[in-house]
Amino acid sequence: MVGQSVELCQDVEWKGSPVGNKGNKRDEGVNERPAALGIFVGTFFHALDPKRRLTIPSEWREQSGESESFYVLPGVDQPCLVVFPARVIAGRLERIRHHSIADAQARQFARVLGSRSQLVPWDSQGRIRVKDELLALAGIETQVALIGAFEGFELWHPGRWRESGSMDGGSLGEAARYVGF
Repeated sequence: MVGQSVELCQDVEWKGSPVGNKGNKRDEGVNERPAALGIFVGTFFHALDPKRRLTIPSEWREQSGESESFYVLPGVDQPCLVVFPARVIAGRLERIRHHSIADAQARQFARVLGSRSQLVPWDSQGRIRVKDELLALAGIETQVALIGAFEGFELWHPGRWRESGSMDGGSLGEAARYVGF
C-alpha cells in the first residue's frame, strides 16, 4: 500500500455479538459498538491530503466525548505517534502530578513529552493537522496506518507498522498475563 494513493479508508469493522440473556443486567452494554464504550479498535489506512491533514474515522471521533480534539504524543518506545482523547490524558497527567517537584526524572519526562506533544482539533470533516515535526518522528510522509489501542490509537508509517511484527500466540499470551488481561 505504501507508494499508492489511498483515499478511502480500509477498515477492520467491529462486530458485536450478544452474550447471555439480554434481559440480564450484567449483560448490559455487551453488544454495544466500541464508540459507546470509549474503546478504539480496528485498523485503518489513510492518506494525508495535499494540506497534510489526516481524516480520523467517525467512530473514533465519537470516542473523545465532548471534546473535539485529540492529544498527539511521540511514541516513547516505538517509532509512532500515540493519540489520546482529553479524558485519557487527564488520568495519565494525574499520575505525573503525584511526583514531587524535587523529582528531576519526573520533571524531565513531563518537560520533554509536553514540549513535543500537540493538541489537535478536528475540522467539520473530521480532519486533523499534526505538526510536521511529529509526523517526521514517526516517519509519516503521505500514508498513515491508524491502529486501535483500546484507550487511544497510534499513527504509524504503514511500512514500519508491517515491519514492527505481530505477536505470535505465545508472546501475546505472555503480554496478556503481564498486563493482567
